[in-house]
Amino acid sequence: MKTKILVVDDEADLELLIKQKFRRKIRESVYEFVFANNGQEALERIGENPDTDVILSDINMPVMDGLTLLTHTHAQHPAMKTVIVSAYGDLGNLRTAMNRGAFDFVVKPVDFTDLEVTIEKTADQVRQLRDTLRAIQENNILKMYVDETVLNFMTRPDFENRLLASETVEATVVFLDICGFTSLAEKMAPTDVVSLLNTYFDLMVKEIIAQGGYVDKFMGDAVMAVFRGEHHLDRAIDAALSARSALQESGTPLPAGIEFRPKVSIGVNTGEVVSGNIGSASLKRLDYTVIGDVVNMSQRLQSAAKPGQIIISEAVYLKVKESFQCEFVSEVTLKNKAKAVKIYEVVE
Repeated sequence: MKTKILVVDDEADLELLIKQKFRRKIRESVYEFVFANNGQEALERIGENPDTDVILSDINMPVMDGLTLLTHTHAQHPAMKTVIVSAYGDLGNLRTAMNRGAFDFVVKPVDFTDLEVTIEKTADQVRQLRDTLRAIQENNILKMYVDETVLNFMTRPDFENRLLASETVEATVVFLDICGFTSLAEKMAPTDVVSLLNTYFDLMVKEIIAQGGYVDKFMGDAVMAVFRGEHHLDRAIDAALSARSALQESGTPLPAGIEFRPKVSIGVNTGEVVSGNIGSASLKRLDYTVIGDVVNMSQRLQSAAKPGQIIISEAVYLKVKESFQCEFVSEVTLKNKAKAVKIYEVVE
């Protein structure tokens, strides 16, 4: 991997000397040198070469000295590392340089063998730092696509051995579907549709997260959320109530000529679910999700809900009737269910 080095020094013959001493490394594309005569010129070179790895800088230079340059580079380009190369090797300059962020200090006249060792050590530090920063950035991006529950699962010591393992857990599953969004999408530009849908999703997801739930998946204009742990059923219904209010009170502007007041239909069910990675190891495509009759029933209840309704089964009603105001709706036949089911609406 090529190391790009910025040499900042006003000595006229230094550039030629550097090119002679490191000619083999330059020829083999191990090192690439860029030169500047002072600190101000060095900042311009950095602007032109943002992939600079190592800065070799003198202290005493016109326009802008090396210690002032060090102040700028340390603050603005923390991934670049500076080695001060100066004849002013007294303790005062050394302490000032190190306090301003210098990685190392080489005293002139330069021992080029020692300088090469210093460059390698500094470049290795830069690579490690950039790898760490890249990993943090990738992790932050990953968190946008993968739920925290999945990330926690992935950090288990036996993760690789448990890829296709599953567990049975008690959980509450909530399906939230934005009503009328499909027809709305026919009247709007695709970019506006995506932007509006993401806005509505964000409103609901905030309420889900606030109650300790996590989003299992987005499906078109619907959200599947799962709640586990203590009081998971109560927290799920509280999240459903809050998500409904947040969506209905949304003042998100719409394109001219479009009239739409968002409402959500919600189904809530609770019980034992199977939790684990579902998919194909051969394809290397897995989803960490929950499956089972509880999940299916929750989706069926959402399908039976009208815009603005939060629908639960009789079994759920019996568990929450003392905590939430509920009203009997009707007895309905749900898809793929042999027997009719009594459904209730959570009012508040």
